[in-house]
Amino acid sequence: MAQKQQSPIVLITVVALHAAALGGMLYYQPRISAANAEVMHVSLITAPSMQPSPQPPVPPKPRLQPKKFERTITVPPPLELPSETAISEPPAPPEPAPVVATAPSEPPAPPAQIVLPRFDADYLQNPPPVYPLMSRRAGEQGRVMLRVVVRSDGTPQSVEVRNSSGWQRLDEAALDAVRRWRFVPARQGNTPISAAVIVPIVFSLEG
Repeated sequence: MAQKQQSPIVLITVVALHAAALGGMLYYQPRISAANAEVMHVSLITAPSMQPSPQPPVPPKPRLQPKKFERTITVPPPLELPSETAISEPPAPPEPAPVVATAPSEPPAPPAQIVLPRFDADYLQNPPPVYPLMSRRAGEQGRVMLRVVVRSDGTPQSVEVRNSSGWQRLDEAALDAVRRWRFVPARQGNTPISAAVIVPIVFSLEG
């Protein structure tokens, strides 16, 4: 039991001895004196100046030789003057062409007068339109103006109401009658032509 209690003391003693020995070694190291220290002298050396290298001489520019322009002058041949014996008289002026007198042209004849178609010739025997019975009873009366285009043979080509009577039954009765009529065709001179004419149809209860 006594040996086990002395072990920590022994360890501490050993450590203390080692520390003392290490400290003595560090203390007795040789020191370098300032007298034995070597002195280093440093001097500044001026660097040689860098002189620019001489540039090569610039060769002179070649002189341009002026160009020689050659000009060719053409001398016209000498004019030949006519001799005095070569002068001739100027030609005589041409004779004027003979004037031929022409008779004045006659003005064109005026166009022949146009005669309009006729519907009242006795030989045509065109029947009058029928008075509608309903119109008579209703007292309808009036005048219808029809425009009729007559062919060159005297037959109606078209019939239309130009002015109404105001009653549809009277207008239709007039159209039905005139569509069956015959006409004397229009003429231009002695030539029958197609033309238009106005045909009045009167519906009256008086007389």
